[in-house]
Amino acid sequence: MKAVVMTAAGNPDVLQVREVPVPAIEKDTEILVRLRAAGVNPIDTKLRKRGTFYPEKTPAVLGCDGAGVVEATGSGVTKFRTGDEVYFCNGGLGGPAGNYAEFAVVDERFVARKPASLSFAEAAAAPLVLITAWESLYDRGRLQAGQKVLVHAGAGGVGHVAVQLAKLQGAEVCATVGSQEKAEFVRQLGAEKPILYKEMDFAQAVLDWTGGEGVDLGFDTVGGETFYKTVPAVRVYGDLVTILEPEPDKGNLKAARLRNLRISLELMLTPMLQGLVEYQQEQAKILQQCARMIDEGRLKIHLSKIFPLAEAAEAHRLLETGSVTGKIALII
Repeated sequence: MKAVVMTAAGNPDVLQVREVPVPAIEKDTEILVRLRAAGVNPIDTKLRKRGTFYPEKTPAVLGCDGAGVVEATGSGVTKFRTGDEVYFCNGGLGGPAGNYAEFAVVDERFVARKPASLSFAEAAAAPLVLITAWESLYDRGRLQAGQKVLVHAGAGGVGHVAVQLAKLQGAEVCATVGSQEKAEFVRQLGAEKPILYKEMDFAQAVLDWTGGEGVDLGFDTVGGETFYKTVPAVRVYGDLVTILEPEPDKGNLKAARLRNLRISLELMLTPMLQGLVEYQQEQAKILQQCARMIDEGRLKIHLSKIFPLAEAAEAHRLLETGSVTGKIALII
């Protein structure tokens, strides 16, 4: 089969189309998926630049998100049959099991039926950001109806889903964005207050919006100084959730301690990295619930750009500009 292979750690040019063996079903609960599309995420570009989690496993095929059609099933598979359309987040962290390829083998327990209303490209762009936003807001942040939320990079991949999930929970949302065009985009998603962070102090804008109290939940998808600058924008005894590792040289947590904030770290890849089957199954359930919301018209995935599989390097270059609205996908 054709796959985009990461030949070494480095710039996007290390991504090359190669012929590799079709993966084989090895466990009775696995399915073989003929991939129709793969999502492109920041984790892909980070692994390409610095190396994968499993450098000893070669060749490395990136891509955690996939969508396609079940081609074959193991003897113990009960949820799916040949011809079913599915989507999932699995593999892509090192070794040959990524989704920048024509086929992938996945355990049926980690897979959900593709939203019928989405194209394969849209579906492939969805899993990682759906799970990340869901776990961050609902599990880490314990978001409740009537609360106020700050979503950083509200027009980005995770951000544009988080804005919608917060609204579906009955929350009020403000979101940082980098342009007037993105401000209008997040308004259409339901955000009450877009904040143009290049033009104003976002923390002060949040305090003005909340009458000086701060939001109940701050959701950081940017990291660095932004994480620490978010602290004064969160109310006393509030929640601050980040999907990046806090950098000690960018600030400190003194103000957070004084405000008695509950700080949570979100990494939706943890179950995959640690082989936590129960949690991977829970993530598949999240995808099932999101699929229903999508097909009911309550949740949308914004796909801003599609590339053919052979142009994965160009997709990486675009993502690394940091200016993408929504998501990018590869058509296979």
